[in-house]
Amino acid sequence: MYCVKEFYEKYKETLSLSIITGQKGFSRSIRVPEAQRPGLSLSGYLKNYVNQRVLILGTLEIGYLRDLDENVRLERIQGILTPKTPAIIIAGRYSPPREITRYCEQNALPLFRTKMKTIDCLTRVTYSLQEEFSPGMTCHGTLVEAFGVGVLIQGDSSIGKSEAALGMIERGHRLISDDVVKIRLREGSYLEGSGPELTRHLMEIRGIGIINVAHLYGAVCVRDDKTIDMVIKLEEWDDKRFYDRVGLDQKFCDLLSIKVPYHVLPVKPGRDVVLLIETIALNYRLKEMGFHSAKDFNVKLLETIAKKQTKSRKLRENIS
Repeated sequence: MYCVKEFYEKYKETLSLSIITGQKGFSRSIRVPEAQRPGLSLSGYLKNYVNQRVLILGTLEIGYLRDLDENVRLERIQGILTPKTPAIIIAGRYSPPREITRYCEQNALPLFRTKMKTIDCLTRVTYSLQEEFSPGMTCHGTLVEAFGVGVLIQGDSSIGKSEAALGMIERGHRLISDDVVKIRLREGSYLEGSGPELTRHLMEIRGIGIINVAHLYGAVCVRDDKTIDMVIKLEEWDDKRFYDRVGLDQKFCDLLSIKVPYHVLPVKPGRDVVLLIETIALNYRLKEMGFHSAKDFNVKLLETIAKKQTKSRKLRENIS
């Protein structure tokens, strides 16, 4: 359960929040990852009003309430504030009407003030809450960016994930996270990967130890997060297993209900893993641009077979 106290402690500096009253209500839960302005609800129209969002009052709302008769003002305030309201934020450095302050004191409802403009506050609060509520997971692997493509390299321990990533950094690509990758679902449509704060920009290379990529290769070779565009699994070469040699069938893996292109890359002495990962990334970009080498080859192959069959049929007709 995500509560008001957690939100305040994490975002009080970013949102310039200061508490006015209602500290006893810091344990209130925030159940909806959105903020709202009351709008028509202040006029008494409460149909379809959602009372579980963080409420933001700005210049228009404060001005409107001050123009109302005291009894009407109290009635309207009690209409929009309920036990399910998580918190109220007064934007623009305005002082809240005393009826709001009194209600928040009596009902342990957290009341904040911010110097931000109303629309900026609404946007920032909603974005912050969506960040907190977005589904996430942690997986074992190494995340790099190659030619603008986010590549999650996975495989068994000691298969060579970190060494492959180090080789890619040497060629000018960028590291996002090594060993542990935190994945978040953004806007319900794409995945974003990042690393833990503790191990950010660090890599563990067996026989060498911990290295700081940003210090060794420069800040241009690292970044904090990146969209995950594909997953490449490294595995030891198995002579008994069939590996795709054409590439017509695209495989996918499921991460947080998002299908991500998936490639199995067999590893054995003599194979340049870094070069192969670069090739997969470049081929992915070509596919995104509408160029599919395997499909083009298949079309040419079918055309060639059709021509030979036509030629063979005509030859048999001439003989007969």
